[in-house]
Amino acid sequence: MGTPEFAIPSLRSLISEGHQILAVVTQPDRPEGRGKKITFSPVKKLALEYNILTLQPEKVSDTNFCSLIRDAAPDIIIVVAFGQILSKELLMIPKWGAINIHASLLPKYRGAAPIQRAILNNESFTGLTILRIDEGLDAGPILYQESVQIKENETTGQLHDRLSGKASGLLTRFLGIMYEGEVKETIQDDASATYAPKIDKSMAMIEWNLDAQRISSLIRALDPSPGAYTTIRGIKIKMFSPGILDKGRLDTVPGRIVRKRKGIFAVETGKGIIEIGEAQCPGKKRLPSKDFLMGFPLPEGTILGK
Repeated sequence: MGTPEFAIPSLRSLISEGHQILAVVTQPDRPEGRGKKITFSPVKKLALEYNILTLQPEKVSDTNFCSLIRDAAPDIIIVVAFGQILSKELLMIPKWGAINIHASLLPKYRGAAPIQRAILNNESFTGLTILRIDEGLDAGPILYQESVQIKENETTGQLHDRLSGKASGLLTRFLGIMYEGEVKETIQDDASATYAPKIDKSMAMIEWNLDAQRISSLIRALDPSPGAYTTIRGIKIKMFSPGILDKGRLDTVPGRIVRKRKGIFAVETGKGIIEIGEAQCPGKKRLPSKDFLMGFPLPEGTILGK
């Protein structure tokens, strides 16, 4: 069970390892873009390439769908970024139960946006957890974990792709351990749990009076989507690829452009200075700052956010 690009490497690993995949379950086709064209999920596209039965229930808790899965008699249900909550009726069907690959070191960052929240909070490490699904939100027993260091200036998009790739190997190793009957369950400490609610667009505006580290973390957390932005002359400008030039400087004017280096402009914050490597005007492509400035000049002394 999976839907977005994050689930693709895990499905590919199941295919390449020769596991018998009875069916792939993914979200129903949805209209996307300005033209509202009906599009398949990435997982559905891959499943169709290999002629795997693809099921797209509006609700996996539906009794008829549960009956269909019961008739298929799967050994295990594997969930990777699916997008629906599994009912108790469904969870009781497979003899090995249902497992989920979650992109954090549970019980930290339960919920919808663990990668974004780890970047936003300037974490040094995150990871992947395989857990047995129960009726709580990412609260089931931990079966297997792997820690991953977050790189300096890494964005949500970059970390997403790294974790997605690592998830496939993690799943392969875990299934071998499970087959040998060597899995040890660890009950999560609910008192230590933190949550990662979905990122809201209302978070995207850059507040230049914050310090350089917090602004850098915001920009990286919202890259590639929805993108952190500032305004200049009423125009929203999205900003990407930040670097911290100075963490502690206090004699600053928040939002003021102070200098350009090799086409990369620097901005003063409430504490410190950051540089911006890429920017994007509404309706335009994301560009390296050097190219962006050619079409949208920002002279030194310009104050962003006004």
